[in-house]
Amino acid sequence: MKKILTLCLFALTALTASAQKFALLDMDYILKNIPAYERANEQLNQVSKKWQAEVEAINTEASTMYKNYQNEVVFLSQEQKKAKQEDIMKKEKEASDLKKKYFGPEGELFKKRESLITPIQDEIYNVVKEISDLRGYSLVLDRASDSGIIFGSPKIDISNEVLQKLGYSATN
Repeated sequence: MKKILTLCLFALTALTASAQKFALLDMDYILKNIPAYERANEQLNQVSKKWQAEVEAINTEASTMYKNYQNEVVFLSQEQKKAKQEDIMKKEKEASDLKKKYFGPEGELFKKRESLITPIQDEIYNVVKEISDLRGYSLVLDRASDSGIIFGSPKIDISNEVLQKLGYSATN
């Protein structure tokens, strides 16, 4: 009896899966063929190099200050030593803060990337969604990425149901 039940369950699953339509795309290939994306990447690379040079200049300055301090340390009073150490730490902190400002999780590079790349990605998504709706695809997978899913049909999206079962309501 268990074998028959398992076989029926397997057959039902296979029939349900075959009713879904899927598609694949290669996002890397698409992006490489969009000139605006290539220009945006070049712009991001240039600004990143500029900001990295600024950070490195301050780090170099801090390093020079430290080397000078090491050469002079035997001639300095305790107050002078403390003042120089504080100056060096301030300079190192300045470099660290600037690096965080430019390259941190919510830094300037992130914001710049978002402003340049997000509109392109949104446009791609809208086209993929349009094609998916037209051809009845339930799921579109990106074979070039690790995350994989570009579009999932709202018909198979159980997000709201999961939220309700957890005791939350959808905010749409």
